[in-house]
Parts: sequence; C-alpha cells; structure tokens
Amino acid sequence: MKQKLTQSFLQYAGLLGVLVLLIAVFSLSSKNFFQTQTLVTIANSNPDLIFVSVGMTLVLIVAGIDLSVGSLLALGSAVIGVLMVRHEWSLPAAFSVCLLVTGLCGLFNGFVSVWFSIPSFIVSLGMLEMARGGTKVITDSQTMYIGSRVEAFGEPLQGVPLSPAFLVAVMAVIAGQFLLTKTVFGRYCVAIGTNEEAVRMSGIRTAPITIAAFMILGLLCGLASLSQTSRLSSADPNAAIGLELSAIAACVIGGTSLMGGRGSVVASFIGVLIIAVLQSGLAQLGVEDAIKQLITGAVIITAVLLDALRVRWGKKSG
Repeated sequence: MKQKLTQSFLQYAGLLGVLVLLIAVFSLSSKNFFQTQTLVTIANSNPDLIFVSVGMTLVLIVAGIDLSVGSLLALGSAVIGVLMVRHEWSLPAAFSVCLLVTGLCGLFNGFVSVWFSIPSFIVSLGMLEMARGGTKVITDSQTMYIGSRVEAFGEPLQGVPLSPAFLVAVMAVIAGQFLLTKTVFGRYCVAIGTNEEAVRMSGIRTAPITIAAFMILGLLCGLASLSQTSRLSSADPNAAIGLELSAIAACVIGGTSLMGGRGSVVASFIGVLIIAVLQSGLAQLGVEDAIKQLITGAVIITAVLLDALRVRWGKKSG
C-alpha cells in the first residue's frame, strides 16, 4: 500500500514538475507568456479536450480505444446547430438530443466491440467515418453560425476569468477520478484491463462494464460538443479533426497504459495542461505548425519511454 502511494505521489509530482518547467521555460523565452490572460486563455480553450480525455482514460483502462471522439464531437455540435438554427429549439433541448446521439454512438462502439469480439480500434475507426459523414450530411458541409444563444457556456463568468465550460470540465475530472478509484465500477475497470479472463472466471460480467466505459466517453463527447460550439458560436462539420490523437496523447503523458489496467483521470488532466501549455508556448514563439507537431510527438514518445522505465523499475523494486 505504501509503495503504491509512493508511486502515485512520484507520478503526480513528476507531471507537475514538467508542467511548471514548461511554464518557466516559455516565460523566460516570451515576455507575454507568464500573464494571467495567457494562462486563462489556455484554460478556457481546452475544456473539450479535458472532457474527452476523462472518458478516454476509462476506455484505455479497460484495454479499449476510441478513435471516433473527434467525429462524435463534430456530430454533437452539428446536432446542436441544426436544431437551434433550422428548427429554433432551445439550447437545453438541443443539447439533450446531442447527448443522446453521442451517448448512443459510444454505446454502439462498446456493444459491437464486446459482443462481436471485434477490436475497438476497428469499430471506432468505422464510427469515425460514419459520424463525420453524418455531420456533413445534416449540415450540408456548411458551418452553421448559432450566435449569442450558445456563447454563455464558453465565456468567462462575471468576476471570474474562467468559463463555465472549464469549471464543469474540472468537475468531470473530479467525478471521473472518484468513479475510477472509489467505486466498484472503477475497480472492475482496472481489473478488466489487467486480466479480463480472471475477472470473468470470478463470476463478474465484464461486458456491461466495458460497454459502460465507452458510453461514458460518448456522453463526455457530447459535453465537449457544447464546449466547442459555445466557444466558436458555431457548428463546424470539420471541427475536432485529430482530437482523438490529442486525447490519447494526454492520457499517455499522464501514465495511462495503452495495454489497459492502469491510469489516472487526474494525471490525464495534467497531461492535457502539458500539451496545451506546450502548444501555446510554441505558438507565442512563432514556431511553425510542422515543427510544433514534431516537438509534440517527441514529447509523447518521451513520456511513453519514461513510463515504460518507471514500470520496469517498479517490477524490479517489487
């Protein structure tokens, strides 16, 4: 128990150390980086990635993966836009349908993967194309401007520089960490990712738990849809392309295993902040997009290598 707590402390301390180091480096390199407005902008620009990373952590822990999250976000945004612009629905009603659609897509991914024993990589890859195609069909491949009716969720609160979207995203992180570490569902997720056959032999049905993890991710994609739509005041059918890679990267940087059985929602949240600070700092330094991608990829590979070394060290010391 003491060894596990020590490893968790070292993990969080290491991630926070990297985050602080990045902030320090960019603050010294750019006069405008270490300002309240810059840090607030970083926070308010990334709730959608935070939402998706929370759900992705759960899916990765059960040894699954979902490549369709970017397309689901765009689909949910399109649903909100079409219902509010063309049919004059209220935001709560349109958002409810958005959650229903993205939640059902997540449920579909989990159900097909589990019941037909198809790798979730393949199922979600198909959903990626289906959801993106559906988004373009219902929007006629046109960006739909919604306007001020949807902006409140993404705008900073009066007297508080942070947006409701970011505050709700932080609440999702807290809820996700509680679900993972303090509930039976969370313990079963870790057990399934570690050794699913052993869990089955102990009399526990693994299918509903795995499917639930995918559905939770789908619902969080719906929240991410609202976050991005409110920030952009529009529904873009080409939105969130590549979001799945950013979410997986954040989880990996946070120490979540791609093989399942290990991960932390809070650590994934810190991983999101590391990616956000890195990209924002490089942008302020005028680094080209291609170089930013190269550096971000190198950081991800480094994180994986360090995590592998940490696991190896843990086995030797155990």
